[in-house]
Amino acid sequence: MSDAPAPPPAPSNREAQVRQVLGMKGADVSQSPLWKIRLQLMKPITWIPLIWGVVCGAASSGGFTWSLEDVLKSATCMLLSGPLMAGYTQTMNDYYDREIDAINEPYRPIPSGAIRESQVIAQILILLAAGLGVAFTLDQWAGHSQPTITLIALLGGFLAYIYSAPPLKLKQNGWLGNYALGASYIALPWWAGHALFGHLNLTLIIVTLIYSLAGLGIAVVNDFKSVEGDQQLGLKSLPVMFGVKTAAWISASLIDIFQIGIALYLITLGENRYATLLLLLVIPQITFQDMYFLRDPLKNDVKYQASAQPFLVLGMLVAGLAFGHAGVA
Repeated sequence: MSDAPAPPPAPSNREAQVRQVLGMKGADVSQSPLWKIRLQLMKPITWIPLIWGVVCGAASSGGFTWSLEDVLKSATCMLLSGPLMAGYTQTMNDYYDREIDAINEPYRPIPSGAIRESQVIAQILILLAAGLGVAFTLDQWAGHSQPTITLIALLGGFLAYIYSAPPLKLKQNGWLGNYALGASYIALPWWAGHALFGHLNLTLIIVTLIYSLAGLGIAVVNDFKSVEGDQQLGLKSLPVMFGVKTAAWISASLIDIFQIGIALYLITLGENRYATLLLLLVIPQITFQDMYFLRDPLKNDVKYQASAQPFLVLGMLVAGLAFGHAGVA
């Protein structure tokens, strides 16, 4: 008899279809219309932290009001950061990961043949062009003399390219790649939301880049699902370099340490109540890390993200409100 663990049960048809729409692992692409395939490539589940980053940036600016115009501005900025720029990033990542996905997730749209590569390239270019167009529109709407949001979108587009595409392909390096991903998910949308309603300055840029080190820890979690393919293709993700257990501890430590660091920074600003609330939000994260992630990161990565990440994103908003209250803008 074999000692190999039994494979996990296949998801139901309904669950597989939901996973497809959200762009999650275990999706069903069989006999799917092209629009669903395109949406799956854009991974809507990954839009949430970028949309939330815009909310945090608007909070830290101190200039957002609940007027109809400001709500429409923020919604347009969320469209930019989530469906357009994150959709562009995820589609391009799938294109350049097609060889890895053929090993780890052969049912994905490109390795399965559900969509032609030429169609994927067209989708990448359209999403990038639309994102830059919306960014420029937001700059005009905000009355910027310098196209700040457009420059942020260009930076995001460039980071996404060098993260996924050769010759740099930052994702081949576990540290650089995951930090680029973490900064793209935390700092860039935060800057866009802040610049839309306030003045983006060096202090806020540095603080959010430090906060993005917590995002590096979150990015590492996504590497556990592709360990086998990364090993075969020589990609130096943290689980490949350090082993699954050690990489899980590194990921958890980064998430916790840099949130605690931001809380201590808030104390230096005199924002003790916000600092206390941020520290309290770290406690359930540590609890879920111990319950799920550190015990079996390969099995519980999704369960851990679903249970712990809400506290991370709430902590980001707490920090944004504190920055706005302290006049960091």
